[in-house]
Amino acid sequence: MMSTRLTLKTLIAVGAVSTLAATMTLLNAQQPPAGAAGAGGRGGFGGRGGGGRGGVATPLFAALDTDKDGSLTRAEFRATLDAWFTAADTTKSGAVTSDQLLKGLTVVFPVTPTNGGFDTWGNSTPMTPVQAEVDAMMAALPTAPGVKPEHARKVLVFAHTGAGGFVHSSIPLAAKTVEALGNKGGLWSTTISYSLADITAANLKQYDAVFLDSTTGCFLDDADEAATAQRRAAFLDFVRSGKGIAGIHAATDSYHWDCAAQAKAAEATPRTDAADVLAVQLVAQGDTNGDKKLTRQELAALANSWYDRLDTDKAGKVSQADFAARLTPAVLPAASRAPMAAADSAIQKWPEFNTLIGGFFKFHWGDPQLITVKIDDPKSPLTAMFHGEEFDIHDETYTFAEDSFSRKNVHVLTSIDYAKMSDADKAKERNPRTDQDYALSYIRKEGKGRVFYEGHGHSARVYAMTPMLEHVRAGIQYALGDLKADDSPSQK
Repeated sequence: MMSTRLTLKTLIAVGAVSTLAATMTLLNAQQPPAGAAGAGGRGGFGGRGGGGRGGVATPLFAALDTDKDGSLTRAEFRATLDAWFTAADTTKSGAVTSDQLLKGLTVVFPVTPTNGGFDTWGNSTPMTPVQAEVDAMMAALPTAPGVKPEHARKVLVFAHTGAGGFVHSSIPLAAKTVEALGNKGGLWSTTISYSLADITAANLKQYDAVFLDSTTGCFLDDADEAATAQRRAAFLDFVRSGKGIAGIHAATDSYHWDCAAQAKAAEATPRTDAADVLAVQLVAQGDTNGDKKLTRQELAALANSWYDRLDTDKAGKVSQADFAARLTPAVLPAASRAPMAAADSAIQKWPEFNTLIGGFFKFHWGDPQLITVKIDDPKSPLTAMFHGEEFDIHDETYTFAEDSFSRKNVHVLTSIDYAKMSDADKAKERNPRTDQDYALSYIRKEGKGRVFYEGHGHSARVYAMTPMLEHVRAGIQYALGDLKADDSPSQK
């Protein structure tokens, strides 16, 4: 887990001094390895989600260090990459694509929801949170009480991810956070579900709100078109009848690509985020003739080049610590995800949902990216915990396709202070929004019901920030109908 930073000034302003010591402990003790994956986005190489807690460095070093002596030689490096090539070249054509390499690399980076914290693709089985992350979240729970509920409330945390969709490692922590926030003060009771069977008109009647826990992809769909249609209708009827929807992070990374094609691709080539990074970069950097394939000779040359960048002191051996520290800056560039269909030309597979949730994903700055959060509505009870002051956060930060997000549709609570971003960071985004309007959280009416969305929440560190927990709690209580707020569109 990695710890996010609020400025000291803001921590004091929001009354979070009691958690400062715990936050600084996490910051010092749990920073990711310097080589951890964590940038990209479909505006760059196009990957969904972002780096897992473990990143690429640790499992990659374990695979390369074949004699397990804690250091890596050039011979080990070249031999291991050559063995990967042999495994990938099943047709004996003498050249392999990134997808062929990826199939072999899933042995190095196993696709399971509990493989050391890696985010995975297309796996929505129940996940168990990391206890240290839960402990940090529990320590950061707000001491200030929430709004007294009008009556007993029930929240369904829906953590199912659509087939082929990206499964965030923070999903089980977010679910536990919703449960803990509700339990403290008796604000609501929580049911956590990974099952499509729970989205029916009859079952939803017992709940007051549904929390979409980074539900990437076509999360209500399956192969049965009639059942899918019933599920979608039950979901829309639920909120439009007067209930609430709250969503976090990847809830907006949904229904904006060809879901069936993505599911088929994921089934053919299971993948982890780390394997994606490596397979793409091997071909991207090693392909000298531009055919988007890698020959054994090209791979050997690339192996030598990479090793030279890792062995900066020419010792002939690279320690695990040096490997982790040098991997990202020397070998794997920041935007290192597999190519996906650009969100700019996305196919909206369920436009009603895209409107309901407020927009759809087009790009993200990788984790950990420094973002200055601006308070757009300091008078709202949903932003009271920030006391009108901007603050800094490090997380994976989403942006929305320009034709999907508009202030005419939502009431913006917080947004990126884009003017404070460096030119270098701005340049990472392909086709940036012409209006420079990058909302982070907002609320809106949907029929008689209410919708709240918070864009951050990729990293576990966000769930150890007391003001952010208060913000999410307020959003859920708004969705439940217990916290009244101006939800008229920000732009008339």
